[in-house]
Amino acid sequence: MPTATRLTAPASLVIDERALPVTRPRCAACLRPQGTCICEWVTPIAHEAEVLILQHPLEIDHAKNSARLLHLSLPRSRMLAGDAFDEAGLRDALQGPKYTVLLYPQTPEDEALALDTAQLKDPSRVRLVVLDGTWRKSRKMLHLSPLLRKLPRLSLADAPASNYLIRKAHKPGQLSTLEATCAALAQLEGSIEKYQPLLKAFDGFVAQQLAFVPK
Repeated sequence: MPTATRLTAPASLVIDERALPVTRPRCAACLRPQGTCICEWVTPIAHEAEVLILQHPLEIDHAKNSARLLHLSLPRSRMLAGDAFDEAGLRDALQGPKYTVLLYPQTPEDEALALDTAQLKDPSRVRLVVLDGTWRKSRKMLHLSPLLRKLPRLSLADAPASNYLIRKAHKPGQLSTLEATCAALAQLEGSIEKYQPLLKAFDGFVAQQLAFVPK
Protein backbone atom coordinates (compact mmCIF):
# COMPACT_ATOMS: atom_id res chain seq x y z
CA MET A 1 0.00 0.00 0.00
CA PRO A 2 1.43 3.41 -0.93
CA THR A 3 2.23 5.62 2.02
CA ALA A 4 1.44 9.30 2.23
CA THR A 5 4.38 11.64 2.50
CA ARG A 6 3.96 14.86 4.43
CA LEU A 7 6.09 17.74 3.17
CA THR A 8 7.08 20.53 5.54
CA ALA A 9 6.83 23.97 3.96
CA PRO A 10 9.61 26.52 4.49
CA ALA A 11 8.70 29.23 6.98
CA SER A 12 8.33 31.75 4.17
CA LEU A 13 5.67 29.54 2.53
CA VAL A 14 3.61 28.70 5.60
CA ILE A 15 0.06 29.91 4.99
CA ASP A 16 -1.70 31.96 7.63
CA GLU A 17 -5.03 30.12 7.93
CA ARG A 18 -6.64 33.31 9.21
CA ALA A 19 -6.17 34.79 5.74
CA LEU A 20 -7.99 31.94 4.00
CA PRO A 21 -11.62 32.38 2.96
CA VAL A 22 -14.07 30.95 5.47
CA THR A 23 -16.04 28.01 4.09
CA ARG A 24 -19.69 28.28 5.01
CA PRO A 25 -21.02 25.28 7.00
CA ARG A 26 -23.16 23.04 4.82
CA CYS A 27 -26.32 21.12 5.61
CA ALA A 28 -25.51 17.41 5.72
CA ALA A 29 -28.77 16.48 3.98
CA CYS A 30 -29.24 18.94 1.11
CA LEU A 31 -25.49 19.81 0.91
CA ARG A 32 -26.23 23.52 0.63
CA PRO A 33 -24.84 26.28 2.83
CA GLN A 34 -26.88 26.29 6.02
CA GLY A 35 -28.18 29.79 5.28
CA THR A 36 -29.79 28.53 2.06
CA CYS A 37 -30.80 25.06 3.27
CA ILE A 38 -33.77 23.64 1.32
CA CYS A 39 -34.69 20.82 3.71
CA GLU A 40 -37.92 22.55 4.77
CA TRP A 41 -39.21 21.92 1.24
CA VAL A 42 -38.44 18.19 1.21
CA THR A 43 -41.77 16.41 0.75
CA PRO A 44 -41.60 12.60 0.73
CA ILE A 45 -43.85 11.01 -1.89
CA ALA A 46 -44.85 7.33 -2.03
CA HIS A 47 -44.04 6.94 -5.71
CA GLU A 48 -44.16 3.57 -7.48
CA ALA A 49 -41.61 3.77 -10.30
CA GLU A 50 -37.90 3.76 -9.49
CA VAL A 51 -36.09 6.96 -10.50
CA LEU A 52 -32.46 7.32 -11.55
CA ILE A 53 -31.30 10.94 -11.80
CA LEU A 54 -28.16 11.51 -13.87
CA GLN A 55 -26.89 14.96 -12.97
CA HIS A 56 -24.48 17.03 -15.03
CA PRO A 57 -21.50 18.08 -12.85
CA LEU A 58 -22.16 21.80 -13.39
CA GLU A 59 -25.57 21.36 -11.73
CA ILE A 60 -24.25 19.93 -8.47
CA ASP A 61 -23.61 23.27 -6.74
CA HIS A 62 -26.05 25.36 -8.77
CA ALA A 63 -28.26 27.21 -6.30
CA LYS A 64 -31.27 27.06 -8.62
CA ASN A 65 -31.04 23.34 -9.32
CA SER A 66 -34.13 21.32 -8.41
CA ALA A 67 -32.75 17.76 -8.61
CA ARG A 68 -31.50 17.59 -5.02
CA LEU A 69 -34.95 18.52 -3.69
CA LEU A 70 -36.46 15.93 -6.03
CA HIS A 71 -34.04 13.22 -4.91
CA LEU A 72 -34.62 13.91 -1.20
CA SER A 73 -38.39 13.74 -1.77
CA LEU A 74 -38.41 10.45 -3.72
CA PRO A 75 -37.42 7.53 -1.47
CA ARG A 76 -36.99 5.18 -4.45
CA SER A 77 -34.55 7.43 -6.29
CA ARG A 78 -30.81 7.45 -6.89
CA MET A 79 -28.68 10.33 -8.13
CA LEU A 80 -25.37 9.97 -9.99
CA ALA A 81 -23.23 12.84 -11.26
CA GLY A 82 -21.28 12.94 -14.50
CA ASP A 83 -21.41 14.03 -18.13
CA ALA A 84 -19.62 11.11 -19.78
CA PHE A 85 -20.72 8.07 -17.80
CA ASP A 86 -18.62 4.93 -17.80
CA GLU A 87 -20.73 2.39 -19.68
CA ALA A 88 -19.92 -0.44 -17.27
CA GLY A 89 -20.86 1.68 -14.25
CA LEU A 90 -24.01 2.92 -15.93
CA ARG A 91 -24.96 -0.63 -16.89
CA ASP A 92 -24.60 -1.63 -13.23
CA ALA A 93 -26.91 1.23 -12.23
CA LEU A 94 -29.49 -0.02 -14.71
CA GLN A 95 -29.36 -3.63 -13.56
CA GLY A 96 -32.37 -5.43 -12.18
CA PRO A 97 -35.76 -6.64 -13.39
CA LYS A 98 -37.05 -3.21 -14.33
CA TYR A 99 -38.28 -1.86 -17.63
CA THR A 100 -36.02 1.17 -18.04
CA VAL A 101 -37.14 4.25 -19.96
CA LEU A 102 -35.49 7.62 -20.52
CA LEU A 103 -37.49 10.77 -19.89
CA TYR A 104 -36.61 12.60 -23.08
CA PRO A 105 -38.49 13.71 -26.19
CA GLN A 106 -38.20 11.79 -29.44
CA THR A 107 -35.59 13.21 -31.80
CA PRO A 108 -35.05 12.63 -35.55
CA GLU A 109 -31.69 10.92 -35.03
CA ASP A 110 -33.06 8.49 -32.42
CA GLU A 111 -31.29 5.21 -31.85
CA ALA A 112 -33.77 4.39 -29.11
CA LEU A 113 -35.65 1.13 -28.86
CA ALA A 114 -39.39 1.37 -29.40
CA LEU A 115 -41.39 2.09 -26.25
CA ASP A 116 -43.34 -0.98 -25.10
CA THR A 117 -46.41 0.62 -23.55
CA ALA A 118 -47.58 -2.72 -22.15
CA GLN A 119 -44.53 -2.66 -19.86
CA LEU A 120 -45.70 0.63 -18.38
CA LYS A 121 -48.97 -0.72 -17.00
CA ASP A 122 -47.32 -1.63 -13.69
CA PRO A 123 -45.29 1.45 -12.63
CA SER A 124 -43.61 -0.49 -9.82
CA ARG A 125 -41.77 -2.47 -12.50
CA VAL A 126 -40.53 0.65 -14.29
CA ARG A 127 -37.28 2.56 -13.87
CA LEU A 128 -37.39 6.18 -15.05
CA VAL A 129 -34.02 7.70 -16.03
CA VAL A 130 -33.88 11.49 -15.83
CA LEU A 131 -31.12 13.74 -17.19
CA ASP A 132 -30.56 16.78 -14.97
CA GLY A 133 -29.03 19.68 -16.85
CA THR A 134 -29.84 22.38 -19.35
CA TRP A 135 -31.07 21.17 -22.74
CA ARG A 136 -27.60 21.72 -24.18
CA LYS A 137 -25.96 19.77 -21.36
CA SER A 138 -28.48 16.94 -21.47
CA ARG A 139 -28.04 16.58 -25.23
CA LYS A 140 -24.29 16.26 -24.66
CA MET A 141 -24.83 13.65 -21.95
CA LEU A 142 -27.02 11.69 -24.33
CA HIS A 143 -24.55 12.07 -27.20
CA LEU A 144 -21.68 10.71 -25.06
CA SER A 145 -23.54 7.58 -23.94
CA PRO A 146 -24.53 4.89 -26.45
CA LEU A 147 -26.35 3.07 -23.66
CA LEU A 148 -28.54 6.07 -22.87
CA ARG A 149 -29.23 6.71 -26.55
CA LYS A 150 -30.67 3.21 -26.92
CA LEU A 151 -33.10 3.44 -24.00
CA PRO A 152 -36.79 3.65 -24.94
CA ARG A 153 -38.02 7.25 -24.67
CA LEU A 154 -40.89 8.40 -22.49
CA SER A 155 -42.26 11.76 -23.61
CA LEU A 156 -44.71 13.85 -21.62
CA ALA A 157 -48.16 13.56 -23.14
CA ASP A 158 -49.38 16.90 -21.81
CA ALA A 159 -46.65 19.02 -20.24
CA PRO A 160 -48.00 21.40 -17.58
CA ALA A 161 -47.04 25.06 -17.35
CA SER A 162 -43.80 25.61 -15.49
CA ASN A 163 -43.47 27.58 -12.26
CA TYR A 164 -39.68 27.53 -12.52
CA LEU A 165 -39.32 31.29 -12.44
CA ILE A 166 -35.67 31.34 -11.38
CA ARG A 167 -34.19 29.94 -14.62
CA LYS A 168 -34.93 31.03 -18.15
CA ALA A 169 -36.58 28.51 -20.47
CA HIS A 170 -35.25 28.52 -24.02
CA LYS A 171 -38.44 27.02 -25.49
CA PRO A 172 -42.11 26.99 -24.47
CA GLY A 173 -43.06 23.94 -22.42
CA GLN A 174 -39.64 23.40 -20.85
CA LEU A 175 -39.81 22.32 -17.21
CA SER A 176 -37.43 21.96 -14.30
CA THR A 177 -36.11 18.48 -13.57
CA LEU A 178 -38.44 18.25 -10.58
CA GLU A 179 -41.52 19.35 -12.52
CA ALA A 180 -40.78 17.07 -15.48
CA THR A 181 -40.17 14.06 -13.26
CA CYS A 182 -43.37 14.65 -11.28
CA ALA A 183 -45.29 14.94 -14.55
CA ALA A 184 -43.74 11.71 -15.87
CA LEU A 185 -44.46 9.79 -12.66
CA ALA A 186 -48.02 11.12 -12.62
CA GLN A 187 -48.39 10.02 -16.25
CA LEU A 188 -47.13 6.53 -15.42
CA GLU A 189 -49.26 6.18 -12.30
CA GLY A 190 -52.35 8.03 -13.53
CA SER A 191 -52.40 10.35 -10.51
CA ILE A 192 -51.29 13.98 -10.64
CA GLU A 193 -52.87 14.64 -7.23
CA LYS A 194 -50.21 12.54 -5.48
CA TYR A 195 -47.48 14.95 -6.63
CA GLN A 196 -49.27 18.21 -5.80
CA PRO A 197 -47.71 18.49 -2.29
CA LEU A 198 -44.21 18.24 -3.80
CA LEU A 199 -45.04 20.71 -6.55
CA LYS A 200 -46.41 23.11 -3.94
CA ALA A 201 -43.19 22.71 -1.94
CA PHE A 202 -41.26 23.39 -5.15
CA ASP A 203 -43.09 26.73 -5.41
CA GLY A 204 -41.78 27.50 -1.92
CA PHE A 205 -38.25 26.58 -3.01
CA VAL A 206 -38.56 28.89 -6.03
CA ALA A 207 -39.81 31.74 -3.81
CA GLN A 208 -36.86 31.17 -1.45
CA GLN A 209 -34.40 31.46 -4.33
CA LEU A 210 -36.14 34.57 -5.67
CA ALA A 211 -35.72 36.17 -2.26
CA PHE A 212 -31.94 35.92 -2.67
CA VAL A 213 -31.99 37.81 -5.98
CA PRO A 214 -30.89 41.44 -5.51
CA LYS A 215 -33.71 43.88 -6.14
